[in-house]
Amino acid sequence: MKQTIALSDKGGVCMIAHRGLSGLETENTCAAFVAAGNRSYFGIETDVHVTRDGRYILIHDDRTGRVAPGTDYAVEETDYALLRSVRLADGDSGRTRGDLCLPSLSEYIRICRRYGKMAVLELKNAMRKEDIRGICEEICTEGALSDVIFISFSMENLVFLRELYPTQAAQYLCERAEDALLDTLAARKLDIDIYYEALTAERVRACHDRGIRVNCWTVDRAEAATALVGMGVDYITTNILE
Repeated sequence: MKQTIALSDKGGVCMIAHRGLSGLETENTCAAFVAAGNRSYFGIETDVHVTRDGRYILIHDDRTGRVAPGTDYAVEETDYALLRSVRLADGDSGRTRGDLCLPSLSEYIRICRRYGKMAVLELKNAMRKEDIRGICEEICTEGALSDVIFISFSMENLVFLRELYPTQAAQYLCERAEDALLDTLAARKLDIDIYYEALTAERVRACHDRGIRVNCWTVDRAEAATALVGMGVDYITTNILE
């Protein structure tokens, strides 16, 4: 039976399950979210796209083929109902399973709430301000906006979010962080979610000196996580560590 890899000393770092507990269950499925919910994670991360008909669905890729062999739908050019009908492959066997489908945003939020986990929600691709408003309103309907950290590689997405919800927790996704970027994040009151190999203790201090909290992706080796704990990061996003 597969198990998570335990860290002996997390030093107060908040652990985030990447795409749910994707090291054990099929990524970005309700099964992966529940598996994370049943463990000690602080948060559960996933990815949200806007469908052609303006609804919200959870999948990492822009197309369905990798997680649903035999299909090749462009997520943002396909209607929600058709995407929901797609069945996903089991991560172990590679065969599709009738119980694995692309989750809705509300299903994910309800699972996070049921298990008392922070929702770490990536806004995939560039979105319109109206789409970000709609995502937030759907989360508000579940009474959960205060329990969400938004992340995105699109600075414009986060600027729209800031205009709509000035105090909402948000992190800018990036592969490296020079001082100019850190100054921009500090001015916009955004935290950072950075590729872990780009971090040093000096970079973490530079973030903290500006009031920026540090998340890092995607860390699956215990020795790397231990080093990051020593650097003083605030969050670690992982597929399998706990």
